[in-house]
Amino acid sequence: MSDEWDMEAMNRQVTEEFRANGGKVGGMFEGVPLVILHTTGRKTGKEHDNPLAYREEDGRMFIFASMAGAPTNQGWYYNVKDDPTVEIEIGTERKKAQARILSEPERSEVYGRQAAEVPQFAEYDVQSGDRVIPVVELITD
Repeated sequence: MSDEWDMEAMNRQVTEEFRANGGKVGGMFEGVPLVILHTTGRKTGKEHDNPLAYREEDGRMFIFASMAGAPTNQGWYYNVKDDPTVEIEIGTERKKAQARILSEPERSEVYGRQAAEVPQFAEYDVQSGDRVIPVVELITD
């Protein structure tokens, strides 16, 4: 059983719980604001669903390609980089969004605030080594 399979299995379980409970989940994600990000695979053309923690600031929504502090970016980040037109699920609502990858210094500012409020993100930053964890803004109409 590979780490990638474990992540996929966990994502499926969280997504199912999210949908069954109107956007709420328990366990390690209880109380964490979650969004389901729908991207199109850059290699496969298939739709991928990823449950992600998000940060809301002044009506803006940000997600983080932390991959739990792994040394590489997760697949959804590359999908968004190739095709920024995505869909998101928040609660029971699904809507279109545009993904915008933040550049410096905005990326560091947003990530810093997230890490200060959610210490797990500070740990991810250390664990990721030299990799700079991307921050993506999701822009909806």
